[in-house]
Amino acid sequence: MEQRRRALLVEALMWLAAARLALLVFPFRRVARKLGEATAPHADGAAADVGGQEDAVLARDIGWAVGRMAAHVPFRAVCLQQAIAARMMLRRRGIGSALHFGVAKGEPPAKALEAHAWLDAAGTPVTGYPVAPRFVELACFR
Repeated sequence: MEQRRRALLVEALMWLAAARLALLVFPFRRVARKLGEATAPHADGAAADVGGQEDAVLARDIGWAVGRMAAHVPFRAVCLQQAIAARMMLRRRGIGSALHFGVAKGEPPAKALEAHAWLDAAGTPVTGYPVAPRFVELACFR
C-alpha cells in the first residue's frame, strides 16, 4: 500500500475517534456549529459540486480510508461519525463538501424513525452512499 493511503488511514482513525468523542461529550447543536453553515436541502450553489478531478480523486480516497477504518475501530463508527471525519479531512485540504442529514420511516417493530448522514464533495459520493430512496433529506451543512 502506498504511503499516501497509509497516511489517510491514520488520519481517518484520528478523526473518527475525535468525532465519536465529540458526539459523546457535547450536545449535537454544539457539534453542528463546527460542521459549517446549515442550509436547506438541495440549495443552489452546492459546495459539493465545486472542484476538479484531483479533488474528486482525493475525496474518493478519503471516503475509502474513513470506511475502511470505521470497520476496524474498537467503537461504533456509524454514518454520522464517518461523515464528520471525512468532512474534517476534506476541510483540512480546502475541499468543499456537503454533509446531508435525512430520516426515513423505520422498520417495525424496532424503530419509529431511522436517521442517516451522507457526505459528498467535488461531485463525488464520499461516505454514506448509496442513500436509500426512502430517506428524506432534512438538512445540509456546507
